[in-house]
Amino acid sequence: MDKALKIIGKIIKVLTIVTGVLFVIYFWNLDQKLMAWFYTFVNKIFNRKKQDLKF
Repeated sequence: MDKALKIIGKIIKVLTIVTGVLFVIYFWNLDQKLMAWFYTFVNKIFNRKKQDLKF
């Protein structure tokens, strides 16, 4: 029973951390800023025309 409680506690801890990280990412719109950086980076690699992405 003690091992089961430790495993359940670890699962709850991991899920709480993951939920908190995802909340911070979407709260600060970091996903859009990251994708804008990635988009310009990929365009530099493939020599496409310059994009004007400002956030």
